[in-house]
Amino acid sequence: MNAQAALGTVSQLWRYPASSLAGERLDAISVGTSSVDGDRLFGLVDASDNEIARPDRGPKWHKVPLIRTRLTEDRELEVAVPGGDWLPAPDPESDRVVSAFLGFEASIRPYFRENAAPSYSGPLTVERYTRAPIHLLTTASLARLKALHPQGVADPRRFRPNIVVDMDPVEGSFPETEWIGRKLAIGDLLLTVSEPCRRCGFTIIAQDGFDNDPGILRNLVRYNAHNIGVYCTVDRPARVEIGAPMRFV
Repeated sequence: MNAQAALGTVSQLWRYPASSLAGERLDAISVGTSSVDGDRLFGLVDASDNEIARPDRGPKWHKVPLIRTRLTEDRELEVAVPGGDWLPAPDPESDRVVSAFLGFEASIRPYFRENAAPSYSGPLTVERYTRAPIHLLTTASLARLKALHPQGVADPRRFRPNIVVDMDPVEGSFPETEWIGRKLAIGDLLLTVSEPCRRCGFTIIAQDGFDNDPGILRNLVRYNAHNIGVYCTVDRPARVEIGAPMRFV
C-alpha cells in the first residue's frame, strides 16, 4: 500500500468529559498536543473516602458507564442517569441523583479548578493515570474480535476510543496493533502510533445496549496480548470531522 492510499475514514468521534462515565459522541473534535478538547476533565468519587471510580476493579462501580455526560457550549458539564434529566455538575443535586442511582454517596469533582464553572468552590480529585493524547480504534479490529467471539457485542463503547476509523477487515489481524512507530494523517491531524492499548475489566461491563461479557476480554488476552486499539501522540494538532480519511505518512 503506498503512502497516499487511504486506509479508511473516520466513522465515530468521542470525548469523555468525566472519566469512567459514558462518553459524548460528536461530529467533530479538536485535538491538541496533549488531549482532545473537553476530554476527561472530571472524576467520580465515593464521597465517604474519596476513592475514585474504578469500574474495572469493583462491582459497586459497574453502573457508572450508564451515566451519560456532555459539555455545554460554555464547557460546563451535564450528566444524566438512565431515565433522568440532564443536570449540571458538579452540583449538589446531580451528586444526589448519581448517589441514588449508584446506591452510595458519590460526588463528581474536577481534576483542576479551571475545569469547573467559575462558581464552583468544592474539592478536586486526582486522575488515576497519565493518559495518552489520542486513543484510536479501527473497525477492522472490531471485526477480528467479532470473528473470534461471534456471540459477543464488539461495540466501540466498550473500549472508549476518541477516533474510530472504518476500514476493511484484515484476515487474522488486529491491524493497528502492528502500526507502533508509524505516522498517520487523519485529515489535517498528524499522529504517531505510540503503543497498543492494553485492556482491563472495563471492557466486559454491561452498558446501554449490551450485556456483561467476560468473553470480550478473554479473547483479547488469548489472541492479541490483552490489546485492542492504539494510543497515539500528536505531531500536528487539528480539528477532525466524521468522514476524514486516514493515511500512512
